[in-house]
Amino acid sequence: MATDASLKTRESSILAEPTDNIFESLVIIGKRARQISSIQKEELNGKLAEFASTVDNLEEIFENREQIEISKFYERMPKPTTTATEEFLNDEVIFRRRDEDDAEGIKL
Repeated sequence: MATDASLKTRESSILAEPTDNIFESLVIIGKRARQISSIQKEELNGKLAEFASTVDNLEEIFENREQIEISKFYERMPKPTTTATEEFLNDEVIFRRRDEDDAEGIKL
């Protein structure tokens, strides 16, 4: 991933530009961040499942360096919200508005 892991201050007008509504933009970014987070979690769980053992003893915990390195790699990755914001600002996120006809009787 080429996303910078550091936090950046963003202009609200820039975030609101694609949707003309800051709140709608934040909802889109939040939904994309949850998607990214669940993908990363599945990947991490899949990789760590290889190291699962039925017997826990203290020696195995300290000797398993590969598992520790995998965990550290995922900790160093940019946060899902940072990645989602970058994707949104680079027009890499596809979103659509629900039409009134699509609501099918749902009223707020």
